[in-house]
Amino acid sequence: MVRLSRFLLKDAGNVIDKTLSEILVCPLSKQPLRFCEKTKSLVSDTIGVSFPMKDGIPCLVPKDGKILEEESEASKA
Repeated sequence: MVRLSRFLLKDAGNVIDKTLSEILVCPLSKQPLRFCEKTKSLVSDTIGVSFPMKDGIPCLVPKDGKILEEESEASKA
């Protein structure tokens, strides 16, 4: 039983349920969020802000959001 539990919970914090992702919106822009596999966070493409996920729970408090750098600025650095 313990082995099964470990297997099931192994990636529990790294994915988001499809139904939940359809409901969640950005707390600032009220636009849909997308899940980024690379950073394991929810991204608002409208305003360029990324919200972290902690133990599979989205942290949608505006102060937790991180402004994403534009690709053009990132490539110059």
